[in-house]
Amino acid sequence: MTLTKATQTEANPKPAKPHLPDAQIVTAVKHWTDKLFSFRVTRPKSLRFRSGEFVMIGLMGDNGKPLLRAYSIASPNWDEALEFYSIKVQDGPLTSKLQHIKEGDEIILRPKPVGTLVHDALLPGKRIWFLATGTGIAPFASLMRDPETYEKYDSVIMMHTCREAAELEYGRQLVENLREDELIGEMVEGKLFYYPTTTREDTAQMGRITDNLSSGKVFADLGLPPMNPAEDRVMVCGSMAFNIDVKAVLEGFGLREGANSEPLEYVVEKAFVGEGV
Repeated sequence: MTLTKATQTEANPKPAKPHLPDAQIVTAVKHWTDKLFSFRVTRPKSLRFRSGEFVMIGLMGDNGKPLLRAYSIASPNWDEALEFYSIKVQDGPLTSKLQHIKEGDEIILRPKPVGTLVHDALLPGKRIWFLATGTGIAPFASLMRDPETYEKYDSVIMMHTCREAAELEYGRQLVENLREDELIGEMVEGKLFYYPTTTREDTAQMGRITDNLSSGKVFADLGLPPMNPAEDRVMVCGSMAFNIDVKAVLEGFGLREGANSEPLEYVVEKAFVGEGV
């Protein structure tokens, strides 16, 4: 019998598209600006994490090997899905591809969460400060939605700085929705202080986080006392340069850097996804 092209295809069907290793399915994508986007993916049933931790996520590289970067989980530990917030780098090895994902696509997610931006890495205190630039707000998006944050502290201060107002929109909407959230809205009331600033575009609130702390402007604007090691705890997530500068400011207030193994007054995330990804 002579096989026609059609019967040849049936006899030798094309192999199904292989699934990525540690694959999770993209369930939603939102582009905030031409340089920023967020997305949600399915959560592995076995994944347990502390709000503020990060995991390795990515796609297959052109060489057929996984191309992975550390991304903070932006959703709280009780969420059924996982949310991430990312920059877009047009020639970046990963984000040049990742920015084009859409609902139904797969990403690689290694379910081994780690990180220093967790409550256990800080001594008990009265106020918790979240200091972030750009997409460094991601771990704090998780922590701001965690009831434990409001159980541990009398005041929660989110300082977020970007160059332009549009880059603050992800955090602004999150905070706005938080106040009306059925689970956590009442806990947030009177405790959460949101202090967004820009450094390039003229807006109502401007200035770098380090300058607003050093000058005392943020304390005056929010009606809070200057930082002190007895009452204030701080978490930091930004570029390497920002981390270095803000550490000097915090230590000027008498705060010491802690870790999971040695809780103290402030912690810094060193695995932040920044430029060139």
